[in-house]
Amino acid sequence: MSDQTNTTSNASTTSTNDAADSAGQTWVAVGPAGTVGSIGRTGGGFVVRLAARSEQSGEYPTLAVAKSALFAALGPGADYPEFHEH
Repeated sequence: MSDQTNTTSNASTTSTNDAADSAGQTWVAVGPAGTVGSIGRTGGGFVVRLAARSEQSGEYPTLAVAKSALFAALGPGADYPEFHEH
């Protein structure tokens, strides 16, 4: 048996209050034809909604991944949209 001590670090964790404060942010995705979708921040990540669909997609860990998912969902030949925070 070895005597090992477990240590943890709080350096990379974020406060639950910080996550709650930022939940509710929205980014609107705008293409040449107008609004194509939106991204909403939740307490645990980001959700994507396309303008043409009523349901939301899964939850993504970062805004960059959510933007990529929204762009991919637009289909082949689509222009990369501009994202505006609201």
